[in-house]
Amino acid sequence: MTPEEREVALEKATKAMTAFSNKYITKTGTTYCEDLTVPAVVIKGLAEHKVTLGTPLCPCRYYEDKEKAAKEGFWNCPCVPMRERHECHCMLFLKPENDFAGTETTMTYDDVVAKSSGMG
Repeated sequence: MTPEEREVALEKATKAMTAFSNKYITKTGTTYCEDLTVPAVVIKGLAEHKVTLGTPLCPCRYYEDKEKAAKEGFWNCPCVPMRERHECHCMLFLKPENDFAGTETTMTYDDVVAKSSGMG
């Protein structure tokens, strides 16, 4: 993949992960972290993994073998703990009672780019 192709793929994946996150927040009754740089960086990481691994593997964990973890699916967003218990260790999807929960339930692609600028 050329650098130009990668940039296009990353933009497309970031837009897709932003749309997914906004929709999933509505579906689960959660919100974004009050510090919007947190979800922006997580969304950017999910998009990066979508491009490099073909799936949105959680960017907040360490993996001995990312390809293997992506194939297993347990930590692909939304991960099993989020699907089963609404527990997102990345702080992307927060229950209202979480001390760090904000009021925002949507972000735009431009928000993600601006708030994750210079990170990663």
